[in-house]
Amino acid sequence: MSLPPRALVVDDNALNSRLVAVLLQRLGWESETVGEGEQALQRLRRQAFDMVLLDLRMPCVNGEEVCRRIREELELRELPVIAYTAHSMPEERARILAAGFSGQLIKPISFGDVRELCEQFAPAQRAG
Repeated sequence: MSLPPRALVVDDNALNSRLVAVLLQRLGWESETVGEGEQALQRLRRQAFDMVLLDLRMPCVNGEEVCRRIREELELRELPVIAYTAHSMPEERARILAAGFSGQLIKPISFGDVRELCEQFAPAQRAG
């Protein structure tokens, strides 16, 4: 039996987090939500996830800094970390990818956007 893939959703806006969590659940993913970057880093130190959806604009520690710390401090270089943002200009996308993100999900999101993201970054089947 295989375990469902797991995502960590990091957003200081509870409504945004809940929407993503519901869409992920409809696609067969489990998810956990946290409201800020330090909480995300703590969770990633203790638990394995298959993908992180990370808001760029958060209080205290912004998404780019959290992504850098995921890559450098936690050494999770292969973990898909997705910038969850309203910024969609080409130069912003280039900056996001240069900061270590694997991709981006543009707000406002749709079910199709989340499905595409899950298909792109779905892990190989894991044994249960």
